[in-house]
Amino acid sequence: MIRIPLITYKYTNMYFLRFRWFSTTIDFTKTTTISGFLGKSWNPLPLPHRTIQEPKGQDLDFINVAHSHLIHTDWIKLNALSIGLTPFRIKHVLLKIQKDSVLSLEFFNWVEKQKPNLHTFDTISIILHILTKANKFKSAEFILKSTIIPKPLDCCLKIFDAILYSYRLCDSSPRVFDSLFKTYAHMKKFRNATDIFCRMKDYGFLPNVESCNAYISSLLDLHRTDIALAFYREMRRCRISPNVYTLNMIISAFCKSGKLEKAVEVFKDMESMGCSLTLASFNTLIAGHCNLGLMTAAMKLKNTMGKNGCQPNVVTYNTLIHGYCKERKLNEANRIFSEMKAVDIAPNTITYNTLINGYSQVGNSEMANRLYEEMLSHGVKPDILTYNALILALCKEGKTKKAAYLVKELDKENFVPNASTFSNLIVGQCVRQNSERAFQLYKSMKRSGCHPNANTFKMLISSFCKNEDFDGAVQVLNEMLERSLKPEPGLLNELSEGLIRCGKFDLATVVWKDIERRYLLPEGFEKPKLFALEGELADQEN
Repeated sequence: MIRIPLITYKYTNMYFLRFRWFSTTIDFTKTTTISGFLGKSWNPLPLPHRTIQEPKGQDLDFINVAHSHLIHTDWIKLNALSIGLTPFRIKHVLLKIQKDSVLSLEFFNWVEKQKPNLHTFDTISIILHILTKANKFKSAEFILKSTIIPKPLDCCLKIFDAILYSYRLCDSSPRVFDSLFKTYAHMKKFRNATDIFCRMKDYGFLPNVESCNAYISSLLDLHRTDIALAFYREMRRCRISPNVYTLNMIISAFCKSGKLEKAVEVFKDMESMGCSLTLASFNTLIAGHCNLGLMTAAMKLKNTMGKNGCQPNVVTYNTLIHGYCKERKLNEANRIFSEMKAVDIAPNTITYNTLINGYSQVGNSEMANRLYEEMLSHGVKPDILTYNALILALCKEGKTKKAAYLVKELDKENFVPNASTFSNLIVGQCVRQNSERAFQLYKSMKRSGCHPNANTFKMLISSFCKNEDFDGAVQVLNEMLERSLKPEPGLLNELSEGLIRCGKFDLATVVWKDIERRYLLPEGFEKPKLFALEGELADQEN
C-alpha cells in the first residue's frame, strides 16, 4: 500500500519547531493539511534510482576472488587482499553477498578493521538495507550509532539520500528508513530525527508506531512536552495509529504541561481507539490530578480501577499519599497508608519517605520517627532521603543536637550528606536564630561540593536580618548573586529596609545597584519605597 504524504503549511507569529532542508519548512506545532486541495491524484515523489557502474578488469577480478574467499570463509587469504580494497570494490562485494546478512555483516566489520576510512555513505547504506531486510535492527542501529551519528549534523540527510538512491538496487524494505528515524530518536538527536521523518513523508514512507513512541519517549525524557504533543498531532494527521504506550505517554505529557482536561479526553477515548486502559493509564492520570491538588477526583479514579480490570498497586498508593502530603492532609495520607497495608500491598522506601517527609514539613519529629521505626521493623531499607526528612523534622523543632547525631548515622550507613542534608541543618540553626552557625554550615556545604539553592540563601539572609546582622546578610546576598539567583521581592525589601533603618544608606544603594547591574532585580521590589525611607530618615537626622 502506498502511503500518501501530507503537505504542511507554516503559521507565523508563534513558537514552533522548525527544521529545514532545501526550501521546505515543517512546523509540528500547528499545521494544516492541504493535500485535499491537490485532489486525489496527488502522489508522493517517485523513488529515484541511481545506476552503478559495473566492475571491469582488475576490479571484477578482485571482487570475484574476494567473493570466493568469503563464501569459503577463508579469512587468511582475504586478509592478503586488504591492500587492494576500494569503496567501489567493497560496494560490489556487498551487493554480491547481500542475501547472506551474517556474511555481509562479517565482511563489513572486517573492512572496518582493515581500512576504517574506506566505508562511504554508499557502503553503509547497502549494509543497512541488508540488515533491515533480515530484521537485524539492532545491528543496523549499532552501525548507525558508530559510523553516522558522531558525524556532523548534515550527515543524516546524506545517509538518507544514500539509502534512498540504493533502495531499488537492494530491493529493500521501508523498515530501513524507519530504523534510521528510530536510531536518531533513541540518541535524542531530535533535529536529525525530524529531518528524517519529513523526508520519509516526501517519498510516501512513514515510521511505524514503535519508532514514533521512541521519539516521543526521548522528548519526554528531556521534558520537551510541547514538541512531543505536536508530534503526536502530526502522527494522527498522518494516520499513524497510536498504541497503548503512545496514549499513556500522551496522557503523561498533557498532565505535565498542565492540560489535565486534554489528558482526561485521551483517557476516555482510549477504548474507542482500540486500546484498553492499563494500570499505567490510571496511575498517570491519578498523578496528574494529585499534582494539581485534585485529590477527590484522584480517589474517584482509583475507585474505578477495578471496574476496568485494573487493581491499584504500590505506585497508585504512593502517588495518592504524596498528593495528600503535598496538601498537608496527613490524616488522609495515613488513611491511604492503612488501606494499602489492608489490601496486602507492601509499603516500600518511597512510601515511608513520602510520609516521613510529610510529617517533617509540619515539624512533627515524633510521628516521623515512629514511621522510621516501623520502616526498620518491616525490613524496608532507608536511604539518604529518609535521613534527610528525619533531620528536617528535628531541625524544624530546633533539635539541632539530635539532628547532628543523625548526620553521624549517615556515615555508618555509607551515605554521603548532600545539599538537602546541609540545607536542613541550616534550617535548624535559623530556627534557633544562630545565624553565625548557619553561615558556618553554609561554608561546609560549599566545601563539600554541594550547591545551595535559592531557598537556602533565603533562610540565611532572613536569619541574619532577624539578628540585625545586616553586614552578614549582605555577604550572603552577594554570594547568592554570584550564582545568578534572583532574590524574592519580600526578602530584598526586608534587607533594604533594615539597612536604611540602621543608617547604612550607602550599602543599601550599592546592593540595589549591584542587583540591577546583574539584571536580577525581582518584580515587585519597591525601589521608590527604599529611597522614600532613606529621605525620611535623613530629614529626621537634620
